[in-house]
Amino acid sequence: MKKVGVALSMAAALVFASCDNDDTPDPVNEEEVITTLIATLTPAGGGTTVTLTYTDLDADGPNPPVAEVSGNLMGNTTYNGVIQVLNETETPAENITLEVLEEADEHQFFFEFTGSIAGATATDTDSMGNPLGVTFDLTTNTAGAATLSIVLRHEPTKPNNGLATAGGETDIQADFNNIIIQ
Repeated sequence: MKKVGVALSMAAALVFASCDNDDTPDPVNEEEVITTLIATLTPAGGGTTVTLTYTDLDADGPNPPVAEVSGNLMGNTTYNGVIQVLNETETPAENITLEVLEEADEHQFFFEFTGSIAGATATDTDSMGNPLGVTFDLTTNTAGAATLSIVLRHEPTKPNNGLATAGGETDIQADFNNIIIQ
């Protein structure tokens, strides 16, 4: 009878040991709210800085996003770009760029362009050496019109061959359809 009591005590101990708080769900990592993207373009050889600002304060609401370009780009020029993303539904505005940098392995900016833009390439990387894109170089062609789309993807496949093969979810897509290269 003593052996049965010991066996039952051991079985009970195993049951209680296996029931410690393993059922606690992992905390949910809320997706960041991004209302604004600002890309600041500074000519590598000096000159006038141009700012691209995309704002969508009501997200999927009835108001369309606003995309503004502060000036014209110079032809045949390389610009050093820096992107800042913000949540302007909070006061003061929350700088989401800091979160993108902290979670660089889970984010990537992509650049798609047409017209007189020759290229746009990320100049920073995540911890694995994959492109991030908070900083980038943009190179213009000769005078003309251009479009530029800047897309931030969350949890893209890395490495990838661009936006078409990246997967993940789009955190923000800023389309600038009115860029002039002079």
